[in-house]
Amino acid sequence: MSAATLTGHEHHDHEHHAHELREADKNIFGFWIYIMSDCILFASIFAVYAVLYKNTFGGIGPSDVASLPFVFVETMLLLTSSFTYGIAMLVRRRGLQNQMLLWMGITFVLGACFIAMELYEFAHLIHEGDTWQTSAFLSVFFTLVGTHGLHVTVGLIWMVTLMIQVKKHGITSTTSTKLSCLGLFWHFLDVVWIFVFSLVYLMGAIS
Repeated sequence: MSAATLTGHEHHDHEHHAHELREADKNIFGFWIYIMSDCILFASIFAVYAVLYKNTFGGIGPSDVASLPFVFVETMLLLTSSFTYGIAMLVRRRGLQNQMLLWMGITFVLGACFIAMELYEFAHLIHEGDTWQTSAFLSVFFTLVGTHGLHVTVGLIWMVTLMIQVKKHGITSTTSTKLSCLGLFWHFLDVVWIFVFSLVYLMGAIS
C-alpha cells in the first residue's frame, strides 16, 4: 500500500472521528436544553408548593409528613447512586466494560430502593386517608415528590436500556454519548432532590 493511500485512509479516519465528536457535542448540547426545560418545570412546582404548603384544610401538614430518619435514608441512597454512577463513568474511560456494568448495576439497585421507599411513603399516606385530593398541601406534595420520582423511574428504565446496549455493542462513541446524557440527567435529579429534601422535609420538620 502506497504512502498516499495510507495518508488518505488516515485523513478519512480523522474526518470520521471529528464528525462523531461534533455529533456527540450536538447531542449533549441538546440534552442540556432539555435539562434547562426540566429546571423550569421543577421551579414552577416549587413555587406552587411555597404558596400552598400551609393550606392543609384541617388535615396533616408538612411537619406530619416529614419523617427525617426515613427521608435521610432515601437521600443517602440517591446521593450514593450518583457517586456510583460517577465511578462507572470513570471506569468507562478506561474501557473496562464489565466493571462499568457492575457499577451501573449498583447504581440501579440504589435508585430502585429509593423509589421503593418513596412508594411506601405514598402508600402509607393514602392508607391513612391522606390523598392528593385531601388538601392543597397534599396535592402539591404528591405532585412535587411524585414528579421527581417519575423522573427517577424513567432514569432507571433508561439505565437498563443502556446496560443492554453496552453489553451488546460495547463501549462505542454512540453508547458513550448516551451514558454521558444519562449522567447529566441522574446528577440533575440529585440536585432537585436536595431542594425537595430541604424545602419539603427539613423545613417541614422544623416548622
